[in-house]
Amino acid sequence: MTADTSPKAGSQAGIAAFLTDPRHALMLALGFSAGLPFLLVFGTLSAWLRQAGVSRVEIGMLSWVGLAYSFKFVWSPMIDRVDLPVLARLLGRRRAWMLAAQLGVALGLLGIAFADPGVHLAATVAGALLVAFSSATQDVVIDAWRIDAAPASRQGTMVAVYQLGYRFALICSGAGALYLADFIDWRMAYLAMAGLMAVGMATTFMIPRVDAPAARRREGKLFSIVDAVIEPFLDLWRRKHLLVIPILALIVMYRIPDFVAGVMANPLYIDLGFSLSEIASVSKLYGVWIGILGAFAGGIAVMRLGLMPCVLFGGIVGAASNLMFAWLAVSGHDLHLLTLAISIDNFSGGFAGTALIAYMSSLTAQSVTATQYALLSSLYALPGKFIGGTSGSMVEAFGYPAFFTLTAAVGVPIAILSALVWWLDRQRTED
Repeated sequence: MTADTSPKAGSQAGIAAFLTDPRHALMLALGFSAGLPFLLVFGTLSAWLRQAGVSRVEIGMLSWVGLAYSFKFVWSPMIDRVDLPVLARLLGRRRAWMLAAQLGVALGLLGIAFADPGVHLAATVAGALLVAFSSATQDVVIDAWRIDAAPASRQGTMVAVYQLGYRFALICSGAGALYLADFIDWRMAYLAMAGLMAVGMATTFMIPRVDAPAARRREGKLFSIVDAVIEPFLDLWRRKHLLVIPILALIVMYRIPDFVAGVMANPLYIDLGFSLSEIASVSKLYGVWIGILGAFAGGIAVMRLGLMPCVLFGGIVGAASNLMFAWLAVSGHDLHLLTLAISIDNFSGGFAGTALIAYMSSLTAQSVTATQYALLSSLYALPGKFIGGTSGSMVEAFGYPAFFTLTAAVGVPIAILSALVWWLDRQRTED
């Protein structure tokens, strides 16, 4: 797939096409299905764990279940090449994998619901692992379907709508789950979330069948590490040459500030004395709408300004927004400051997320869409997940203010890499 960074998509014809394209409605529902599990094994779960008396160090280490998202490229070749028995014949390869992954998420959430982390932490971890693995698999299929179903010029709007659905899911799995936990109990919260996976399952039956051509599928060939890692890298190298090095460095570093800081956000709120309802209202309800605004601002900016200016801006503000949490940690229980911090952080995160997803989509080749995009998205998540596992120990050692300040400082090399990739890509195009 080649990038289309011109502003022509911002015309009236482009807006009309956006409003009437049925793929956007389907992408909205798929975004909801993809976003629902995320907080349930990270932010929301960390609040339950902290309330149950689990230590910050253990909460930080539990975030390592998210490594499933970072290693999804290992099994992503199966999604391009292997048919699931019975389901593939009925639904097609893509939709069969999608449904199987959604069922796995629902089962994992049921497992967490019936576990008690204060007594049986191992059972909670097992359920979280199943959710993370299944959710990561679902992400691979949805991304592959999105890239195959729409041209490059439409990816910015497809990503923005996906982000909208994703943020709706964050309202449910964040604010909704916390409200249910506050007014009923945690078990009911997770049972309700498991039921909401029905939205994704229903959508799976509705989306058009967009399976890879037979030549691309290489029927009968066993997938290997060559397919998972080497071939996608070789394809990028053939198209980008030495530019691959700063591109991959940029992708690897881009979301580190967000991933690492996010693990300790809810423990910070709990330790500052905010109630579950306050956290739900400000961080998980109001904040999600601000994130939606940021995501759409990113999508519009990509259409009108091009990819690389948005990648540069998103990288800077996405990291710098963590300084607001350092300020909050110093100030203590202040609902107005919490609201300001959430506003800045969620808008910046939504903008940066849209810019990065659109950029990574522009780098993929149609011959290895699922595998290559899974590899790129794994690279951007892997360092943050590894470092995030030590976030609790970092807070114990340095305190919340220093921790969030350090995560914000990562924005400096991100800005340098963004500018370098932009300049080198323009030089290469002009030559």
